[in-house]
Amino acid sequence: MTSTSTPGTVPFAGRDVARVGYGAMQLTHGGHVAREDAVNVLRLAADAGANHIDTAYFYGEGACNALIREALAPYPDELVIATKVGADNTSDGGLTPAQRPEELRRQVEANLASLGVDRLDVVYLRRLDFEPGIIATGEQKVDLDDQLAELAALRAAGKIRAIALSNVDAGRLRRAAPVGVEAVQNAYNLLDRATEPVLDACREHGVAWVPYIPLGSAFPGYRKVTEDGTVRAVARDLGATASQVGLAWLLAHYERTLLIPGTANPAHLAENMAAAGVRLDPETTARLAALAPPTAPSEG
Repeated sequence: MTSTSTPGTVPFAGRDVARVGYGAMQLTHGGHVAREDAVNVLRLAADAGANHIDTAYFYGEGACNALIREALAPYPDELVIATKVGADNTSDGGLTPAQRPEELRRQVEANLASLGVDRLDVVYLRRLDFEPGIIATGEQKVDLDDQLAELAALRAAGKIRAIALSNVDAGRLRRAAPVGVEAVQNAYNLLDRATEPVLDACREHGVAWVPYIPLGSAFPGYRKVTEDGTVRAVARDLGATASQVGLAWLLAHYERTLLIPGTANPAHLAENMAAAGVRLDPETTARLAALAPPTAPSEG
Protein backbone atom coordinates (compact mmCIF):
# COMPACT_ATOMS: atom_id res chain seq x y z
CA MET A 1 0.00 0.00 0.00
CA THR A 2 2.87 2.35 0.74
CA SER A 3 6.46 3.02 -0.15
CA THR A 4 9.34 4.06 2.08
CA SER A 5 10.93 6.21 -0.63
CA THR A 6 9.73 9.02 -2.85
CA PRO A 7 11.36 9.19 -6.29
CA GLY A 8 12.14 12.72 -7.32
CA THR A 9 9.92 13.10 -10.39
CA VAL A 10 6.75 11.76 -12.01
CA PRO A 11 5.95 11.78 -15.75
CA PHE A 12 3.25 14.41 -16.27
CA ALA A 13 2.00 15.98 -19.50
CA GLY A 14 5.05 14.84 -21.42
CA ARG A 15 7.62 16.05 -18.89
CA ASP A 16 9.16 14.77 -15.68
CA VAL A 17 7.96 17.04 -12.89
CA ALA A 18 9.06 17.32 -9.30
CA ARG A 19 6.71 15.59 -6.89
CA VAL A 20 6.24 18.80 -4.90
CA GLY A 21 4.98 21.61 -7.10
CA TYR A 22 3.16 24.84 -6.33
CA GLY A 23 -0.53 25.75 -6.08
CA ALA A 24 -1.11 29.39 -7.00
CA MET A 25 -4.68 29.89 -5.76
CA GLN A 26 -3.66 31.66 -2.53
CA LEU A 27 -1.94 34.40 -4.49
CA THR A 28 -5.29 35.94 -5.44
CA HIS A 29 -7.70 34.39 -2.92
CA GLY A 30 -8.88 37.12 -0.57
CA GLY A 31 -6.74 39.81 -2.19
CA HIS A 32 -4.24 39.89 0.69
CA VAL A 33 -1.01 39.19 -1.26
CA ALA A 34 0.81 42.14 -2.81
CA ARG A 35 1.66 41.73 -6.49
CA GLU A 36 5.42 41.97 -5.94
CA ASP A 37 5.25 39.35 -3.17
CA ALA A 38 3.23 37.00 -5.39
CA VAL A 39 5.67 37.37 -8.27
CA ASN A 40 8.59 36.80 -5.91
CA VAL A 41 7.21 33.60 -4.40
CA LEU A 42 6.44 32.17 -7.85
CA ARG A 43 10.03 32.78 -8.90
CA LEU A 44 11.30 31.30 -5.65
CA ALA A 45 9.17 28.20 -6.25
CA ALA A 46 10.58 27.78 -9.75
CA ASP A 47 14.13 28.32 -8.50
CA ALA A 48 13.54 25.66 -5.82
CA GLY A 49 12.62 23.10 -8.49
CA ALA A 50 8.82 23.36 -8.58
CA ASN A 51 8.23 22.79 -12.30
CA HIS A 52 4.52 22.05 -11.87
CA ILE A 53 2.32 25.10 -11.22
CA ASP A 54 -1.42 24.74 -10.61
CA THR A 55 -3.80 27.58 -11.45
CA ALA A 56 -7.19 28.48 -12.99
CA TYR A 57 -8.55 31.46 -14.87
CA PHE A 58 -11.31 31.73 -12.26
CA TYR A 59 -8.68 32.38 -9.59
CA GLY A 60 -9.27 36.12 -9.55
CA GLU A 61 -10.76 36.36 -13.05
CA GLY A 62 -7.42 35.89 -14.75
CA ALA A 63 -5.34 37.66 -12.09
CA CYS A 64 -3.57 34.49 -10.95
CA ASN A 65 -2.64 33.58 -14.51
CA ALA A 66 -1.37 37.10 -15.08
CA LEU A 67 0.94 36.78 -12.07
CA ILE A 68 2.31 33.48 -13.36
CA ARG A 69 2.93 35.04 -16.76
CA GLU A 70 4.70 38.04 -15.23
CA ALA A 71 6.84 35.89 -12.97
CA LEU A 72 7.77 32.98 -15.22
CA ALA A 73 7.36 33.86 -18.90
CA PRO A 74 9.01 33.03 -21.19
CA TYR A 75 8.23 29.63 -19.73
CA PRO A 76 11.04 27.06 -19.54
CA ASP A 77 10.50 23.87 -21.50
CA GLU A 78 10.40 21.72 -18.35
CA LEU A 79 7.57 23.72 -16.72
CA VAL A 80 4.04 22.26 -16.63
CA ILE A 81 1.22 24.70 -15.94
CA ALA A 82 -2.06 22.98 -15.09
CA THR A 83 -5.32 24.90 -15.11
CA LYS A 84 -9.02 24.21 -14.58
CA VAL A 85 -12.35 24.84 -16.24
CA GLY A 86 -15.90 24.42 -14.98
CA ALA A 87 -16.64 27.64 -13.10
CA ASP A 88 -16.88 31.37 -13.79
CA ASN A 89 -16.36 34.43 -11.61
CA THR A 90 -19.31 36.46 -10.37
CA SER A 91 -19.43 40.23 -9.90
CA ASP A 92 -19.29 39.88 -6.11
CA GLY A 93 -16.08 37.84 -6.14
CA GLY A 94 -17.70 34.43 -5.89
CA LEU A 95 -17.99 31.55 -8.33
CA THR A 96 -20.83 30.22 -10.44
CA PRO A 97 -21.03 26.92 -12.35
CA ALA A 98 -19.95 26.99 -16.00
CA GLN A 99 -20.20 23.35 -17.02
CA ARG A 100 -21.71 23.46 -20.52
CA PRO A 101 -19.39 22.50 -23.39
CA GLU A 102 -19.44 25.97 -24.94
CA GLU A 103 -18.52 27.44 -21.55
CA LEU A 104 -15.63 25.02 -21.20
CA ARG A 105 -14.33 26.07 -24.62
CA ARG A 106 -14.58 29.75 -23.68
CA GLN A 107 -12.65 29.10 -20.47
CA VAL A 108 -9.92 27.27 -22.33
CA GLU A 109 -9.54 30.30 -24.61
CA ALA A 110 -9.42 32.62 -21.58
CA ASN A 111 -6.66 30.52 -20.00
CA LEU A 112 -4.67 30.51 -23.24
CA ALA A 113 -4.87 34.28 -23.53
CA SER A 114 -4.12 35.11 -19.90
CA LEU A 115 -1.17 32.72 -19.67
CA GLY A 116 0.12 33.81 -23.07
CA VAL A 117 0.47 30.33 -24.56
CA ASP A 118 -0.75 28.53 -27.69
CA ARG A 119 -1.44 25.27 -25.86
CA LEU A 120 -2.36 24.46 -22.27
CA ASP A 121 -0.31 21.67 -20.70
CA VAL A 122 -3.08 20.20 -18.53
CA VAL A 123 -6.75 21.18 -18.25
CA TYR A 124 -8.76 19.83 -15.34
CA LEU A 125 -12.49 19.49 -15.79
CA ARG A 126 -13.78 20.58 -12.37
CA ARG A 127 -17.02 18.68 -11.87
CA LEU A 128 -19.57 20.21 -9.49
CA ASP A 129 -21.53 17.14 -8.40
CA PHE A 130 -20.64 17.22 -4.70
CA GLU A 131 -18.83 19.33 -2.13
CA PRO A 132 -16.42 20.92 -1.44
CA GLY A 133 -17.34 23.99 -3.43
CA ILE A 134 -20.35 25.05 -5.44
CA ILE A 135 -22.84 22.49 -6.79
CA ALA A 136 -24.22 22.42 -10.33
CA THR A 137 -28.00 22.57 -10.69
CA GLY A 138 -30.50 22.88 -13.53
CA GLU A 139 -28.93 23.35 -16.97
CA GLN A 140 -25.49 23.24 -15.37
CA LYS A 141 -25.89 19.52 -14.63
CA VAL A 142 -24.11 18.42 -17.80
CA ASP A 143 -23.36 14.86 -18.90
CA LEU A 144 -19.70 13.94 -18.46
CA ASP A 145 -19.47 12.47 -21.96
CA ASP A 146 -20.51 15.78 -23.54
CA GLN A 147 -17.84 17.63 -21.57
CA LEU A 148 -15.14 15.12 -22.43
CA ALA A 149 -16.07 15.29 -26.12
CA GLU A 150 -15.52 19.07 -26.07
CA LEU A 151 -12.19 18.81 -24.30
CA ALA A 152 -11.07 15.99 -26.60
CA ALA A 153 -11.90 18.20 -29.60
CA LEU A 154 -9.79 21.00 -28.10
CA ARG A 155 -6.98 18.52 -27.54
CA ALA A 156 -7.21 17.34 -31.15
CA ALA A 157 -7.06 20.99 -32.25
CA GLY A 158 -3.79 21.43 -30.36
CA LYS A 159 -5.12 23.76 -27.67
CA ILE A 160 -4.78 21.20 -24.85
CA ARG A 161 -1.98 18.71 -24.31
CA ALA A 162 -3.69 16.61 -21.62
CA ILE A 163 -7.14 16.26 -20.04
CA ALA A 164 -7.56 15.78 -16.30
CA LEU A 165 -10.45 15.57 -13.83
CA SER A 166 -11.21 17.25 -10.51
CA ASN A 167 -13.83 16.50 -7.87
CA VAL A 168 -14.93 13.18 -9.33
CA ASP A 169 -15.85 9.78 -7.97
CA ALA A 170 -14.26 6.50 -9.05
CA GLY A 171 -17.11 5.67 -11.39
CA ARG A 172 -16.66 8.84 -13.41
CA LEU A 173 -12.91 8.34 -13.59
CA ARG A 174 -13.36 4.85 -14.99
CA ARG A 175 -15.96 6.16 -17.42
CA ALA A 176 -13.56 8.86 -18.63
CA ALA A 177 -10.45 6.66 -18.79
CA PRO A 178 -10.84 5.65 -22.47
CA VAL A 179 -10.62 9.33 -23.48
CA GLY A 180 -7.24 9.59 -21.74
CA VAL A 181 -6.99 11.11 -18.26
CA GLU A 182 -3.67 12.56 -17.14
CA ALA A 183 -4.52 13.23 -13.49
CA VAL A 184 -7.23 13.53 -10.87
CA GLN A 185 -7.40 16.35 -8.35
CA ASN A 186 -9.66 15.62 -5.37
CA ALA A 187 -9.85 16.72 -1.75
CA TYR A 188 -7.75 14.26 0.23
CA ASN A 189 -5.29 14.21 3.11
CA LEU A 190 -4.02 12.04 5.92
CA LEU A 191 -7.07 12.76 8.10
CA ASP A 192 -9.73 12.89 5.36
CA ARG A 193 -9.58 9.89 3.03
CA ALA A 194 -13.17 9.79 1.80
CA THR A 195 -12.00 9.78 -1.82
CA GLU A 196 -9.68 6.78 -1.38
CA PRO A 197 -11.73 4.76 -3.93
CA VAL A 198 -10.79 7.39 -6.53
CA LEU A 199 -7.13 6.98 -5.62
CA ASP A 200 -7.54 3.22 -6.07
CA ALA A 201 -8.96 3.88 -9.56
CA CYS A 202 -5.96 6.13 -10.31
CA ARG A 203 -3.67 3.23 -9.39
CA GLU A 204 -5.73 0.95 -11.62
CA HIS A 205 -5.30 3.24 -14.66
CA GLY A 206 -1.84 4.69 -13.90
CA VAL A 207 -3.27 8.19 -13.45
CA ALA A 208 -1.46 10.88 -11.45
CA TRP A 209 -3.09 11.85 -8.13
CA VAL A 210 -2.99 15.53 -7.14
CA PRO A 211 -4.72 15.97 -3.76
CA TYR A 212 -5.98 19.39 -2.80
CA ILE A 213 -6.48 20.49 0.82
CA PRO A 214 -3.44 18.23 1.47
CA LEU A 215 -3.06 19.44 5.07
CA GLY A 216 -6.72 19.89 5.92
CA SER A 217 -8.37 23.22 6.58
CA ALA A 218 -9.71 25.52 9.26
CA PHE A 219 -13.08 25.59 7.47
CA PRO A 220 -15.97 23.83 9.27
CA GLY A 221 -16.05 20.10 8.67
CA TYR A 222 -12.31 19.75 8.13
CA ARG A 223 -9.48 18.78 10.44
CA LYS A 224 -6.00 20.29 10.27
CA VAL A 225 -3.31 17.67 9.82
CA THR A 226 -0.76 19.88 11.55
CA GLU A 227 -2.82 19.93 14.77
CA ASP A 228 -3.04 16.15 15.17
CA GLY A 229 -1.09 14.84 18.17
CA THR A 230 0.27 11.75 16.44
CA VAL A 231 1.45 13.76 13.44
CA ARG A 232 3.22 16.18 15.76
CA ALA A 233 4.86 13.33 17.68
CA VAL A 234 6.13 11.76 14.46
CA ALA A 235 7.44 15.15 13.35
CA ARG A 236 9.38 15.55 16.62
CA ASP A 237 10.88 12.07 16.23
CA LEU A 238 11.98 12.82 12.66
CA GLY A 239 13.18 16.36 13.25
CA ALA A 240 10.61 17.56 10.70
CA THR A 241 7.55 19.78 10.86
CA ALA A 242 3.99 18.48 11.13
CA SER A 243 3.17 19.81 7.66
CA GLN A 244 6.17 17.99 6.19
CA VAL A 245 5.01 14.74 7.77
CA GLY A 246 1.50 15.19 6.35
CA LEU A 247 2.89 15.87 2.87
CA ALA A 248 5.45 13.05 3.09
CA TRP A 249 2.70 10.56 3.95
CA LEU A 250 0.80 11.56 0.81
CA LEU A 251 3.92 11.07 -1.31
CA ALA A 252 4.56 7.65 0.23
CA HIS A 253 0.96 6.50 -0.26
CA TYR A 254 1.14 6.36 -4.09
CA GLU A 255 4.18 6.73 -6.33
CA ARG A 256 2.31 8.94 -8.82
CA THR A 257 1.15 11.48 -6.23
CA LEU A 258 2.00 15.10 -7.08
CA LEU A 259 1.58 17.79 -4.44
CA ILE A 260 0.65 21.42 -5.04
CA PRO A 261 0.74 23.12 -1.62
CA GLY A 262 0.25 26.86 -1.86
CA THR A 263 1.69 29.68 0.18
CA ALA A 264 2.76 33.30 -0.20
CA ASN A 265 5.37 32.90 2.55
CA PRO A 266 8.92 32.11 1.35
CA ALA A 267 9.73 30.21 4.56
CA HIS A 268 6.64 28.04 4.21
CA LEU A 269 7.51 27.46 0.57
CA ALA A 270 10.95 26.16 1.54
CA GLU A 271 9.37 23.95 4.20
CA ASN A 272 6.91 22.48 1.68
CA MET A 273 9.59 21.82 -0.93
CA ALA A 274 11.73 20.00 1.67
CA ALA A 275 8.88 17.57 2.41
CA ALA A 276 10.04 15.47 -0.55
CA GLY A 277 13.12 14.58 1.47
CA VAL A 278 11.25 13.29 4.54
CA ARG A 279 11.32 9.48 4.73
CA LEU A 280 8.73 7.43 6.62
CA ASP A 281 9.52 3.86 7.58
CA PRO A 282 6.76 1.24 7.16
CA GLU A 283 5.84 1.26 10.86
CA THR A 284 5.44 5.04 10.95
CA THR A 285 3.52 5.04 7.69
CA ALA A 286 1.08 2.46 9.05
CA ARG A 287 0.75 4.39 12.32
CA LEU A 288 -0.23 7.51 10.42
CA ALA A 289 -2.58 5.66 8.06
CA ALA A 290 -4.51 4.32 11.07
CA LEU A 291 -5.50 7.87 12.04
CA ALA A 292 -8.28 7.93 9.44
CA PRO A 293 -9.22 4.67 7.74
CA PRO A 294 -10.52 5.30 4.21
CA THR A 295 -14.27 5.52 3.72
CA ALA A 296 -16.13 5.10 0.46
CA PRO A 297 -18.38 7.94 -0.77
CA SER A 298 -21.44 7.28 -2.85
CA GLU A 299 -20.73 6.73 -6.54
CA GLY A 300 -22.53 8.75 -9.18
